[in-house]
Amino acid sequence: MENVHLVPEEEEDDLYTGYNDYNPTFDSEDLHNDVAFQQAVRTSHGRRPPMTAKYPGTAIGGRPIGTAYGSRVPIGTAMGRPMTGAVQDGAARPMTAVRAAGYSSSIARGSAFDPLGQAKGPAPPLETKNEDTPEEKIKILEKKVNDLIEDSCLAHARGDLQVSLEKAKEAGRKERALVRQREQTGTADHINLDLTYSVLFNLANQYANNDMYTEALNTYQVIVKNKMFNNAGRLKVNMANIYFKQKNYTKAIKFYRMALDQISNAHNAMRIKIMQNIGVVFIHMGQYSDAITSFEYIMTESPNIKTGFNLILCYYAIGDRERMKKAFQKLICVPLGVDDDDKYIPPNDDPHANMVIEAIKNDKLHQMERERKALAEKYIMTSAKLIAPAIEMSFAAGFDWCVDMVKGSQYVELANDLEINKAITYLRQRDFKQAVETLKMFEKKDSRVKSAAATNLSFLYFLEKDFDQADRYAELAMSADRYNPAALINKGNTLFVKEDYEKAAEFYKESLRNDSSCTEALYNLGLTYKRLGRLEEALDCFLKLHAILRNSAQVMYQLANLYEMLEDPHQAIEWLMQLTSVTPTDAQVLAKLGDLYDNEGDKSQAFQYYYESYRYFPSNISVIEWLGAYYIDTQFCEKAIQYFERATLIQPTQVKWQLMVASCYRRSGNYQKALETYKEIHRKFPENVECLRFLVRLCTDMGLKEVQDYATKLKKVEKMKEIREQRVRSGRDSSARSRREGSAGSVSRSEVKYSPVLEQSRDSGQSNHGTSAKSERLSVKLKTLPGSNEPYEASTQQEIDASYVDPLGPQTQRPKTAARKRNEEDEFADEELGDDLLPE
Repeated sequence: MENVHLVPEEEEDDLYTGYNDYNPTFDSEDLHNDVAFQQAVRTSHGRRPPMTAKYPGTAIGGRPIGTAYGSRVPIGTAMGRPMTGAVQDGAARPMTAVRAAGYSSSIARGSAFDPLGQAKGPAPPLETKNEDTPEEKIKILEKKVNDLIEDSCLAHARGDLQVSLEKAKEAGRKERALVRQREQTGTADHINLDLTYSVLFNLANQYANNDMYTEALNTYQVIVKNKMFNNAGRLKVNMANIYFKQKNYTKAIKFYRMALDQISNAHNAMRIKIMQNIGVVFIHMGQYSDAITSFEYIMTESPNIKTGFNLILCYYAIGDRERMKKAFQKLICVPLGVDDDDKYIPPNDDPHANMVIEAIKNDKLHQMERERKALAEKYIMTSAKLIAPAIEMSFAAGFDWCVDMVKGSQYVELANDLEINKAITYLRQRDFKQAVETLKMFEKKDSRVKSAAATNLSFLYFLEKDFDQADRYAELAMSADRYNPAALINKGNTLFVKEDYEKAAEFYKESLRNDSSCTEALYNLGLTYKRLGRLEEALDCFLKLHAILRNSAQVMYQLANLYEMLEDPHQAIEWLMQLTSVTPTDAQVLAKLGDLYDNEGDKSQAFQYYYESYRYFPSNISVIEWLGAYYIDTQFCEKAIQYFERATLIQPTQVKWQLMVASCYRRSGNYQKALETYKEIHRKFPENVECLRFLVRLCTDMGLKEVQDYATKLKKVEKMKEIREQRVRSGRDSSARSRREGSAGSVSRSEVKYSPVLEQSRDSGQSNHGTSAKSERLSVKLKTLPGSNEPYEASTQQEIDASYVDPLGPQTQRPKTAARKRNEEDEFADEELGDDLLPE
C-alpha cells in the first residue's frame, strides 16, 4: 500500500502520462560497454542480433545517456532515439505513445496496415458454456418452466383445456425441482418469486377452467397466504368468482368484500367492478335491498349502462314505481363516450380527408362504438318493455311515458322503435286491433319507420290469411324502402300462397341481392323451386342455407327429402342421420330412416329405427303395423301381439287389428285364447264374416257345441253380403253418371265400413286384408288370412311388403320433423317473427 499514490481530485487524469519519462535502468545504448552483459552474450545461451540502422536519426540524437555502470555522456547514433528494449526480428522499437491506437513502426518495413489484426486469420471459436455447473443447470431449468407456462396459456387460447392443465402441472413440478436445486447449492436467497407466483397463478386458472374448483381454491389459497407475494389479495376476486359458480353466495360476498378492502382507492375502476359483482350476488340471493345499495353507489360514482339496467330490475322486483321512473331517467342519461356519427360523413372538397374517413369508417374503434351503442339501445328497449305495464295504470300509458322520456334524451331515434315495440306487445297480448291501429300511425312518418310498420302490418294480415291486405302493405313497405328484404319476402309469400311461384321466386331473389345473409328468403326460394319441380336448383339453395345454419333441422330434412325425390337414397339416409344428431327424439325422422333402409332391403337397420320411433311415439299406426308384421315374418307371433293390441287401443273401431291379435294367438298355438278373442270380436262386430269363419273352424276342431250356432250365423251374414253386392252391381249398371261420380262406390264403402277385411271370392279360399284405398297407403301389407276350407295350422306364410308409401304422394312438401308439422302453405319461413319484427 505504500507504493499506492492517490491522485488528487482536482488533477485531470491523463491516459498517456509517464511515457516520456527517462529511466536509466532500461537504457540499452551503452550495453557494449557492460562487461557482465557482454559476457552473458558470449555464452551458449544466445547471440545478440547485429544492430542495423533502418531509420534515419531523429531530432533527439546527441542526448546524454547514462547507464547504471557509467556516467551519462552525449552519444550520437544513427538510430536516432535510443532503444529502450531488446529488438527482435530487426523491428525497431514501436512508438509506445501511439501503440494503443493501433499504429506500429513496422509499417515502414513492408508490413501492411492492419490495426484490427485481420491478417492473423479467423478468431478462435468462442468458449462453450459449461452446462455442468450448478448455475447453468438452474438457468436451463428456469427457461423450461417459463416455456411450459407459455405453452399452457397457448393451449388454453386454442380451447384445449386438458392440455393446458397438464402443461401447468408439469410447470409446477419443474418449479419445485428448481427450488430444491437452489436449496442444495446454497443459493436459496436467489429463488425467483415471480416465477413461483406465475406457476401457481397459471395452475389455479387452469384448474378453474377445467371446473376443478376445489383444486383451484386450494392453489389460490397457497398464493394468498404467502406474505412474500405482493398484491396477492386481489386473487380473492378469482376465489369469489369460483364460489359464485358453485352457488355459494355467502362466501362469494365475503371474498369480494375482502378483496375490496385490499384494493386502494387509486384503483377506482377495479373497485367499481367488484361492487357490481357484489350487487349481482345479492340479486341471486334475493336480497334486492342490498343489491340496490351497491348499484346506487355505482350510479353515483361511475354510472354505466349495465348497472343502470340492473338497478331497474331490482326496483321492478320490489315494485317501487317512482324509483323505477327515476332509474330509467338515469339510465338514458348515462354517457356512452361515443362520438357523433357526423364525423364519418366525408366532406366533398378534401380528397385526403375523404380517404382518411373511408379508412376509419369500419375500423375496430368504430365497431366497438357501434357495439356499445347497440348494447345501450337494447337495455333501454328492454327496460321500457319491462316497466311500461308497472309504472302506470295501463300498459299503453306506461309505454307513452317511456317514449316521452326517450324523445328528450340522446336516444331520440329509439322513440319510433319503442312505438313499434308497443305494437308488438299488443300482438303478444293477442290484441290485434290495437296493434294494427298503432302501426297505422306510422304511415305518415319517415321512410324507415314507415317501411318497418308496413312490413309488420303485412305480416299481421298474412297470419290472419287476409292475403289481399298483406299484399297491399307489402307494396307500401317496398315503396317506402325498396331495399327492405323483409318487405320483399312478405310480397313473395303472398304470391306463393296464390301459387304464382315464378314471381314469388323473383322477389325472393331480389331480397337476397339486398341482403345475402337473409336465410328466410333463401329457404322460401328453395321451397319455390321445389314446387316448380326444379329440384337441382332447390338442392343448391338448401345446401347454401346449410352452410349458414349448420344445425337447422328443417334444412336437413329438406335436403334429405330432395335427395329422395332425386332417387338418391344413400344421400337421403346420410342427411337424415345428421338430422337425428340434432333432433334425436323425432319419431317421424326415425320412421323415415326405417322406411329408407327397408326399401334398400336392410331389414335389421329398418327394424332398429322403427323400434326407436315407436319408443318415442307409440301411437303411429304405420310404425306399429310394420313392427307387428316384422315379428310375424320372423316367426315371433307372441311379440307381435303387443303391437296389434296397441293399434286396437288407438283405432278401436277397426276390426282388422283385433283379428290380427286373434291370428297371432292362433299362430302361436294358444287356441283357447284365440277362441276367446274371436268371440269378443264377434260380440263387437256380429256381421264380420272372417270372425265367424274362424269361430266355426276353431269350434269344429276343438269339438265344441257352439259350432252349429256360428255356422248358421255365418250363412245369414254371407247371404246378406251377397244381397248387398248385387244391389251395388245393379246400381253401377243403372246409371253411367252415378258410376262417374262414384255414388255406387260410396254406397259400397258405407256398407262395408265396419268390415275392412273383404272376401274377394268364396271359391278362392282366401280373403285379403287392407283392400280399401286407405289400406293401400299403409306401410305394411298384412298377411292374408286362411280361407274356410284351409286348416288354420297350415296357413301359408306370404311375403310382407314393408315398402313405405307416403299418404300425400312423393311431391309432399311438408317436413316430417317434430319441430315442423303445420300445413304446406305455412311451411315456408314467414319473415318478421317475434322481435325480428323490428327494423334492422
